[in-house]
Amino acid sequence: MNAVPQLNSLNKHQLEILKLFSRELDDNDLIEIKRLIVKYLDQKITKMADDIWEKNNWTDEDMERILKTHKRTPYNPNN
Repeated sequence: MNAVPQLNSLNKHQLEILKLFSRELDDNDLIEIKRLIVKYLDQKITKMADDIWEKNNWTDEDMERILKTHKRTPYNPNN
C-alpha cells in the first residue's frame, strides 16, 4: 500500500513544504529539518498545556491527583 497521498489531495501548506524540498538535500540537512519541526511542535503543545494549566488554576497536587485517577473502561471479556 502506498502511504504517499496523491498530489491533488494535498492542501496548500503541504504543497508549499514540497516546494521547499524541491532541491536535493543531504541526509544531515533532512535530519536537522525534522528536528526543527519536532522542536516547533513540542513548543506549541507545551504552550497549549501551560495555557490549560493556567486556565484551570491547577497546582502540583492537582496534577498528582490527575495522574493517579483511572478513567479506563473496565475490561469486558465478552468484547
